[in-house]
Parts: sequence; structure tokens; C-alpha cells
Amino acid sequence: MKIFKPTIFILSIIVASLLISSCSNDDDLSANVTITEGANGDIGGDFTGNGGTTSETFNWQNELSTADYNADITASPTGLFQMTVKDSEGTTVLDRSLNGSSEPDTFSGVTSSGEAGMWTVTITVSNFNGDGSFTLSEGN
Repeated sequence: MKIFKPTIFILSIIVASLLISSCSNDDDLSANVTITEGANGDIGGDFTGNGGTTSETFNWQNELSTADYNADITASPTGLFQMTVKDSEGTTVLDRSLNGSSEPDTFSGVTSSGEAGMWTVTITVSNFNGDGSFTLSEGN
């Protein structure tokens, strides 16, 4: 039985495609933000990354006009963490970032004053390789 060269060529392509698609790539870029709700309306979360980028936005009920915040990262020099908080009227009361290439690798404080109610929080990690955490609680 004689197999034609085009048939062998096509079979080679099919086999190569199956082998390539079945291999996993441990170098895939990824990032993840997990939000947790604590006692007394406090919220927080953890984030991790393997060089990836992601952004999570969530609502948070704040009965006061300010919020206490805290964030900490352990990241490669290219990693960027950003926390943006808007009050119930959409006014930005916090926009802070941490960069893995510079100190400090933590921040904390009190947001600017805003309108109480449902606040919006956006956590963004960009080109992030490392981990970290953040918290928010009603201010004083």
C-alpha cells in the first residue's frame, strides 16, 4: 500500500496540532482578586498574580462619610496595585497605588469625606506578580 506524500503531510499537521493543544503552559499570565466581608460591615480581600492583570469592582455600604483603608503588597518590580473608592454620589474619595518597584509597599489612612450610602470600590492589579491584601472599614 502506497501512502501519498500529501496524506502524510496532512496527518503530520493533525498530530502536531493535537500535541500542541494538549500541552499546558505554566507560564500563562494570571491575576485574581478575592473579596471578603468581615464583621461590622468591614470588607477586605486578597489578590495574587502571575504577571497578569485584572480589575474587580464591588459595592460596599458605608453609613459614614469616610472610610479607613489599608493595603499591603509583595510584588515584583513591574507589579502595580490600585484601590479606587467612590462615594454614593460617584465622587472619588480615594485613588491610591502601590508599585512593586518602590517603597513603601503598604499604605493606610482615611479617605476624603464623601456622601454616606452605597460606595463603589475598584481593585486593579496590573502586570502583577506576587500577592497582597486590603481592608476597608467605616471611618470615624
